[in-house]
Amino acid sequence: MLSLPFHQRQLQHYDRAYRHRELHSTLSHYHKQAKSSSALYAQGSAAYSRSSGGHRQASAFSLDSSSAHSHSSAAYSHGSAAYEHSAARQSSAAYGLDSEAFSSSSAAYRHGSESINKLATAYRLGSEAYSLGLKDSSLLAEDQSYKMSPKAKRAKQNVVSEERENEAMDYSVPIFTGREVSLSGITDTEEERIKESAAYLAQRNLFATGEGVRVSKVAKTASEEEHHEKKSRKVVVRESAERVALQRKLEETQAFRRKLNRDQLLHAPEFVIEPRSHTVWEEQTVTFHCSVAGWPEPRVTWYKNNVPIDVQAHPGKYTIESRYGLHSLHISTCDFDDIAQYRASAMNVKGEISAYASLVVKRYKGEVDASLLRPGAGSMPLGLGVSPYGFASRFEIKFVDKFDVAFGREGETMSLGCSVVISPDIKRFTPGIEWYRNGVLLTPSKWVQMHWSGERASLTLPHANKEDEGLYTLRVVMGDYYEEYSSYVFVRDADAEVPGAPGAPLDVQCLDANKDYVIVSWKQPAVDGGSPILGYFIDRCEVGTSHWTQCNETPVKFARLPVTGLVEGRSYTFRVRAVNSAGVSLPSRVSPPVAALDPSDRARLRSHPSAPWTGQIIVTEEEPAEGVVPGPPTDLQVIEATKNYVVLSWKPPGQRGHEGIMYYVEKCVAGTEDWQRVNTETPVRSPRFALFDLAEGKAYSFRVRCCNSAGVGQPSEATAATVAGDKLDIPKAPGRVMPVRNTDTSVLVTWAEPPDAKELVGYYIESSLVGSGHWEPCNNNPVKGTRFICHGLAHGEQYIFRVRAVNAAGLSEFSQDSEPIEVKAAIGEGSPIALPSAPSAPYDIVVLESVRDSMVLGWKQPQATGGTEITGYYVNYREVVGGVPGKWREANTKPVSDRAYRIENLKENMVYQFQVAAANLAGVGTPSEPSQPFKCEEWSIAVPGPPHDVTCTEVRKDSVVLLWKEPVYTGRSPIAGYYVDMKEHEAKEELWRSVNEKPLQKKYLKVQGLARGRRYVFRVRAANQAGVGKPSDTTDPVLAETPPGTKEVVVEVDDNGVISLNFECEQMSPGSKFVWSKNYEPIEDDSRMNIDTKGGKSKAAFKDLGEEDLGIYSCVVTDTDGVSASHTIDEEEMKRLLALSHEHKFPTVPLASELAVEILEKGEVRFWLQAEKLSGNAKANFVFNDKEIFNGEKYKMKVDQKTGLVEMIMDKLEEKDEGTYTFQLQDGKATNQSSLVLIGDVFKKLQDEAAFQRKEWHRKQGPHFVDKLGWEVTDDCNVMLKCKVANIKKETHIVWYKDDREIMVDEEHDFKDGVCTLLISEFSKKDAGTYEVILKDDRGKDTSELQLKDTAFAELMSEVCRRIALSASDLQIQSTAEGIRLYSYVTYYVEDLRVGWLHNDTQLKFTERLRSGVTGEQLWLQINEPTPQDKGRYTMELFDGKTAYQKSVDLSGQAFDEAFAEFQRLKQAAIAEKNRARVLGGLPDVVTIQEGKALNLSCTVWGDPTPEVSWLKNEKAFGSDANCLLRFEAGKNVSFSISSVSTLDSGKYSLVVKNKFGTETSDVTVSVFIPEEDTAEKTAKA
Repeated sequence: MLSLPFHQRQLQHYDRAYRHRELHSTLSHYHKQAKSSSALYAQGSAAYSRSSGGHRQASAFSLDSSSAHSHSSAAYSHGSAAYEHSAARQSSAAYGLDSEAFSSSSAAYRHGSESINKLATAYRLGSEAYSLGLKDSSLLAEDQSYKMSPKAKRAKQNVVSEERENEAMDYSVPIFTGREVSLSGITDTEEERIKESAAYLAQRNLFATGEGVRVSKVAKTASEEEHHEKKSRKVVVRESAERVALQRKLEETQAFRRKLNRDQLLHAPEFVIEPRSHTVWEEQTVTFHCSVAGWPEPRVTWYKNNVPIDVQAHPGKYTIESRYGLHSLHISTCDFDDIAQYRASAMNVKGEISAYASLVVKRYKGEVDASLLRPGAGSMPLGLGVSPYGFASRFEIKFVDKFDVAFGREGETMSLGCSVVISPDIKRFTPGIEWYRNGVLLTPSKWVQMHWSGERASLTLPHANKEDEGLYTLRVVMGDYYEEYSSYVFVRDADAEVPGAPGAPLDVQCLDANKDYVIVSWKQPAVDGGSPILGYFIDRCEVGTSHWTQCNETPVKFARLPVTGLVEGRSYTFRVRAVNSAGVSLPSRVSPPVAALDPSDRARLRSHPSAPWTGQIIVTEEEPAEGVVPGPPTDLQVIEATKNYVVLSWKPPGQRGHEGIMYYVEKCVAGTEDWQRVNTETPVRSPRFALFDLAEGKAYSFRVRCCNSAGVGQPSEATAATVAGDKLDIPKAPGRVMPVRNTDTSVLVTWAEPPDAKELVGYYIESSLVGSGHWEPCNNNPVKGTRFICHGLAHGEQYIFRVRAVNAAGLSEFSQDSEPIEVKAAIGEGSPIALPSAPSAPYDIVVLESVRDSMVLGWKQPQATGGTEITGYYVNYREVVGGVPGKWREANTKPVSDRAYRIENLKENMVYQFQVAAANLAGVGTPSEPSQPFKCEEWSIAVPGPPHDVTCTEVRKDSVVLLWKEPVYTGRSPIAGYYVDMKEHEAKEELWRSVNEKPLQKKYLKVQGLARGRRYVFRVRAANQAGVGKPSDTTDPVLAETPPGTKEVVVEVDDNGVISLNFECEQMSPGSKFVWSKNYEPIEDDSRMNIDTKGGKSKAAFKDLGEEDLGIYSCVVTDTDGVSASHTIDEEEMKRLLALSHEHKFPTVPLASELAVEILEKGEVRFWLQAEKLSGNAKANFVFNDKEIFNGEKYKMKVDQKTGLVEMIMDKLEEKDEGTYTFQLQDGKATNQSSLVLIGDVFKKLQDEAAFQRKEWHRKQGPHFVDKLGWEVTDDCNVMLKCKVANIKKETHIVWYKDDREIMVDEEHDFKDGVCTLLISEFSKKDAGTYEVILKDDRGKDTSELQLKDTAFAELMSEVCRRIALSASDLQIQSTAEGIRLYSYVTYYVEDLRVGWLHNDTQLKFTERLRSGVTGEQLWLQINEPTPQDKGRYTMELFDGKTAYQKSVDLSGQAFDEAFAEFQRLKQAAIAEKNRARVLGGLPDVVTIQEGKALNLSCTVWGDPTPEVSWLKNEKAFGSDANCLLRFEAGKNVSFSISSVSTLDSGKYSLVVKNKFGTETSDVTVSVFIPEEDTAEKTAKA
């Protein structure tokens, strides 16, 4: 809803109350009664006069009756929608009365009453009149002549409360839609204004007099009294009630109206929304809108160039609407006649206001309305504009007395001028004059002055500099259209003060200005003075002074230098001087002034520009708050590195308080931690810093600390290693310098951009007269692009050219010299190089269609185009009568671009010959040979005619693309398809063969499968329902060979995801163009792709690759030897490119591994991921539970750009660390992230592992076990307990325990090999238990325990049994006296090793005859009393609890026989041994006895049969005697007795027992001794 003015919103509540339906009914009835007599009107008018004073205070009307009536049509413009239909019908008659009716009192009263009624209903103002005139209730009671409505109702009170009345309220009037009904030939709006005017006059006349009111109280006629007496009581009561209700309502309304200020109710129109100007294309539709406020509602009228718009006179062209306060003018199908100034005029009784808007209609480029061309205008373009005064005109702009190419010198004053003629001439219309240099709009300054005299535009350079060199363009603007004229201005170097000194540098600029630092850049001069430039000096000057200070002590070669040491808040200018071996150049033009301020601190600084003569900026910092030590700076990086300096950039820390901060910069050699502070004396105030005096080629790392009054903060993260050296290389020399004639004093020079060029500033071109050896610069300001017109050359002379590239690192080497060229106009003779010439003649003219009076010809393009594009063809024809040709006639006066042309107005059945000539920029070529005669007759054949314009493109060694156009004559039915035929060039006609079996719907085909090096010809036939038509003309022979230097269309996707097709050509001529096609149709609609061509490269970029872009895209380079290529984009290729585009547009950092976690040695938790590749600018953000975490005490973060490793280490995991961890990577535009969720059991397990590792780390600080106690079984089947230890010293001891009892070890371990062992021989069940080993010294102890019980013991025993089983020897056969024994030896035997025996793979059952057992280390099987049934294969099976091991032997054949024979032998030997005679025991070996004593010896003997017994004494047989008694009793007891022995009895006695099985001897030595006493006696006796 539109907003309304305040004066219309104040009475909104009053309007609702006054428009009460019952009140309206009562007033209507009262109005009717007021018409009864004129006398009563006089009485009423007198009554009204008593309150006219109050009314006059509220009224703003001052018009008399005649003036109000004469202006009734424009007095009011609001309220037409407020009429109800009945009120409109009642008042229509009154509005039709003339001014004489108003003079009648009764008619005037009637008109006034109805006017008041209208105001009451429409404007909510009419009740004022009645409230003023009828305030005396007694008057209404005495007026008996009034007839009250029989259906009147008591009016309900609907008044505003006292509080509402006293409020200041906005006044809003609803906006109603005007009716569109014509009455009496006038519009609805005009009708309403007439009615309002009449109402106003009636109201004014009503309140103009106060006579007759008092008389009405007493002057009553008798007839009225009689009439009153006849009224019934019911009628009187009803009338009284109605009067009372009306009076109350009028009194309330009157009281409220007194509070209103009438000046707030009425006001002049004003535009809330003004119409705006529009610029549209031809044939489009435009609408002007506006919104107007005012009271009464203003009337809006639309004008075109100050002429009211007549809708009826231009039906359908204009539409004017006024709806809900919004006014609009709609203009359909705009053309140039609608270019005008449009005005909306709003008017009411308080005044008038206008708003202007212009309409400009544009025409698409290339379209020119023929009606706009004037005779003699030629090709002069027309400018169409609209003046600010609304005059829509067509302007023709001409430049007279134009400025030409200008040459000047530094320091001189140069002026450019041009007279401008504009027709038609409009004196009030001043055109816009704009000057541009190299496409940049110039503004007046101390370097540039502009002037426009009304006829001539001029530009003055008071002090020319090389920066002023360039292409100057004068643009004359007429509305939205303009015309331009351009010419080049050259500025040479001023004479050097020192001979041989270089030219002055140029274009000095200040970059990246901060508080105490700025980067100064410049461009190198073209003139070096004859010796290489050694470097540059940079000077600075504080604004407001004239003192220049040199910034660098030694010259710098790089064309950028950071200047430090500036004073914050002051402004500076800079200049640069070049140095060579001869001296120093003149200084450059000073740079624009720059203020030493940090952009990042501007929000915290209050800047006040000081006096203009100082140029300083006063800087006042905020009051410092309580000191806070600043945090480390962030995002530290090397933004520029040369061999002279390195520039660092960083961001201020987030934690710094309100106090300003400064910075300390530190450096160290890469790979060391020897940090040195660079700015030891003065801290840096800017987040930029330049470091000088670095060792070239050495790698450095840098870091920055913040400081303030509270202290110095922690350092930032160090930068990656940066090598001090020039990262920007001097460009390589440009290539392929080619001059082309231009004018008699200029040459166009083109060249190829140097490969791998970076940050090129431009190029310098030099020229030299052939043979002079002296080179002169053609430009002194580097030019961009790869072409330049060199002016100021001598006509007729031969020149050579060379080019060098420029960037900040320096100037490249010169290119190779171009070919010589003579300076003369491009079109001419005697050129030493290939110039455009007229093309050769077309050929192979054929008839494509023939009708009664016309024929369509086709022909082939000339083989020689003349070095430039063919602009068209001219066709001649002649009649041939009786074989005699007539005179040639022109078929076309304007060249035709297609190679098919219809010749009209021929004679039917006449024979004609034709010839065609081609034209290009150089002129019209030689006409072709006359064609063969063709008869002009109606073709009636059903099949189509021949296709035409068959061409071959994209010739390769095995393929060619064939293009053609459809036949002009299609036959009797539409073309259904095409057939392509081919054959080798030298082949016979009958060898034509069709390439395609089915008809082609498209008009192109790629023919593949060609034999390399052979020539082919092709033709095309069209087919319809009637059949296949005549073939086209044969193509020229095509050699199946890829031309040298051929390149294909390359599809690329750049970093922004833009998909483009790229084609490069190195064989271009100056007039060559790239022509892109889709499905071999030229691309004319640029809504799908943008085509950009620079030099020998063309790029067709898709705006939004989609299915509608599928097809074959080809590119042809004109004016070349058929250079062309194509690329097919199908659905699969489109999907691949879109995926690649998305990857480039939203690149991701490729990850070699996702985010993982591991526990380090000390129990630290390491989160890490690895990217495949990161640049030096890569960053990482670390997020925990959606909140970013930062490097600090808890988190140690690191990003290694070289390896791509990103890691974060935590000392330990706490309960609050449970959650999701995310690493976010950003490397330029590429991003990626990886997350790891650690919650629940996963987090608990990781936390436990971390705690364990932390405990392990503390354990390992003393002697500890690297490998816990374990066991192994040796080759001897013994068990060895072993453990590996570390961190051992001499004092370290080791103690072994079993079941808490120490095991005594004989030797102490020396720990040389770090392994401790305990050997347990012949391990068995008794060795089961708990083994523990303790390692201890003064640093601590470590314990390792091994449980060898239950399952662990069983597992060990299984291994022992396995080793024992493996140690078993092969089965051996042994014969015994009892039988045959099979046996095997093991290292040792344990009970857990189960032994089984098999006989012929059958388990043996053991009996008394067949037994097995173990004896020591021998496992055996005893076969007693073997029989032949015991022959066979015997297997011993050893089972360790898991695996069975077998040993087998074959007991059969000879082995059994030998064993059995041995058994028999041993059996007999055993029997003999068992039954032979033998001494079982009883005899001692030696017997010592005293002489005289009795000797008794006895023993037992055995033998079967009973052996024979005999005795020997000293090997001699002896028998019993008196002294010696020998006895043999019971066949087994033998005794030997001597009653009294003597020395003679001493000797060796042998018992010999003998039977048939053998003899055995048992010896006993008897020694008889004499006691010593007896010996002494005997000696004495002797």
